[in-house]
Amino acid sequence: MSLDTILKSLETIEQTLQTQSEKAEGELKTLGKVSADTKAALDKLGVDQRELADRLLQLEQRRGAMPEGGEAKGDSWGKQFVGAALYKGAIESGGMRARVEIKNTVVGAAATVAPDRQAAIVPGAFPALTVESLYASVPTSSNAIEFTREASFVNNAAETAEGAVKPETDITFSLVNMPVSTVAHWIKISRQLASDAPALAAYIDTRMRFGVQRRVESQLISGNATAPNLSGLMRSGNFTPHGYLSGALGSTLARVVLIRRVIADLFNAGYTASAILLNAADWAQIEIELLTSASNAVRVSYDMAGNPMLFGVRVVQSVGMAADTFAVGDFRQHGTIYNREDVTVAMSESDSDNFTRNLITLRAERRLAIASEVPAALRGGDLTPPAS
Repeated sequence: MSLDTILKSLETIEQTLQTQSEKAEGELKTLGKVSADTKAALDKLGVDQRELADRLLQLEQRRGAMPEGGEAKGDSWGKQFVGAALYKGAIESGGMRARVEIKNTVVGAAATVAPDRQAAIVPGAFPALTVESLYASVPTSSNAIEFTREASFVNNAAETAEGAVKPETDITFSLVNMPVSTVAHWIKISRQLASDAPALAAYIDTRMRFGVQRRVESQLISGNATAPNLSGLMRSGNFTPHGYLSGALGSTLARVVLIRRVIADLFNAGYTASAILLNAADWAQIEIELLTSASNAVRVSYDMAGNPMLFGVRVVQSVGMAADTFAVGDFRQHGTIYNREDVTVAMSESDSDNFTRNLITLRAERRLAIASEVPAALRGGDLTPPAS
């Protein structure tokens, strides 16, 4: 509907409204009320008037945004360029270049480009956990491990003449009680994350499990047995100190010499070394010393799985081993890991204000104990022993 048509229609409605209003005033004077027909006619005229007024407003708005010809205000970039005086001057002068400022330039176009979102999650570091694989691992249904340990054995077996008194051997024992410890941690995530981002939720689950195992690795080695800590293999009483001073090792490849002597001492005590446990930095230093040694007599070899070997014994690097310490042992003979519960991840919204905040608490935990049953089967201590 054109503007002229709307204006003419409004004018007609105004005239009709005036006539109907005069009629209503006459009815009030003569009848004391306005008839139903007159009232209906006035109501209809009011509706028609409002509809035409709305159309007029819409038409005015369109006319403000669009000039007569139907094109939007402001020429396109192309029209602005060819219509610019600089462009015309360049064409007239035969020039081949022209710089024209374009109005209404859209900036921040990068916001309209969808990112190339990768589905996978880039993980953090997951260092290898190695110590537990050295031991036998058995299940337990108790909260404590109790075992009888041989404290000493004095072998007095000897040849005995007929009728003579046979020699007596001395064996002593000690009763050891090792409580089962719990290693645990927790984190909160939103219920929306668990529902809408399953890959991220699964990654968090994996991280929680690894976090427990990483702490277990450290506790298996250095736990101080003070509740709720494990009694780690390097705790005093759980291994046999090597007993060497630096003066007995010589000045060349002293660390390598020390390890070789301890392997021999284990063998003489009745145990066969199954692994050499070292901090990664210490093993690197030993390899460097071997590579740069003038004699080059000792070489590092590798087993079928690619593990380094020194004197035919597997070298195990652990993130839980303190720097400048080491252990050589017959680990299967040395002890046992008792598993009460493997790593479990539980979730609950019944924690603190989780329910009202739509959060979920994830808890990862493991219950276990390590029993160093034969301390003589593990020897170690300072990798750089004192001089005296």
